Amino acid sequence: MTAGSLVTINTHGAFSLRERRCSADTLGRVTIHDTHPFAPAGPQRRPVRRFRGRLPAPVTIWAASTGTGPVGLTVSSMLVADGEPGEIVGLIDPAADVFEALLDTQLWAVSLLTYRDRHLSDAMAGLAPAPGGPFRLAQWRDTGWGPVLAKAPGWLGARLMAEPVEAGWSMLVRGVIEHIEIDETVNPVAYVRGRYREL
Repeated sequence: MTAGSLVTINTHGAFSLRERRCSADTLGRVTIHDTHPFAPAGPQRRPVRRFRGRLPAPVTIWAASTGTGPVGLTVSSMLVADGEPGEIVGLIDPAADVFEALLDTQLWAVSLLTYRDRHLSDAMAGLAPAPGGPFRLAQWRDTGWGPVLAKAPGWLGARLMAEPVEAGWSMLVRGVIEHIEIDETVNPVAYVRGRYREL
């Protein structure tokens, strides 16, 4: 579990939606950097991390609405499963505000990003400064599932369909897709080996 988070695990190892976590405001704030001063050099890093870094990953923002405003997080560890209905699965930091929000509302929106949204992606991940908050760095519109990027290549609205479970240091979130919009005129961006790649 991430330091500073409070997560209750039941006897079967699943996270209970009925349990409450400490408010993020009571946990204190930390500054997140994209590098660690004592991190090993590339070849000495954990093999799982090095392997994952070689997989082209989507660049999305998972966002939800709360009573105090929108919350969001850049998410690349995710996939969409086709079906009737379709599903979305992603790995979320349990200490992230958006994790608490989607547990409360059971709704969230997923926006695809473009190459020009690189700074927004870094800001939502806590890797770049965002005076006034990352939602001030772009235009958004409200939906029934949460805020979506106004000029996204596409977005979807999802509803939580199962209790999140631990997966490595993250929580695996699974939702049913209730709505999708796609803009064929805008290209999404991918992330591989520490760089954004325009598609």
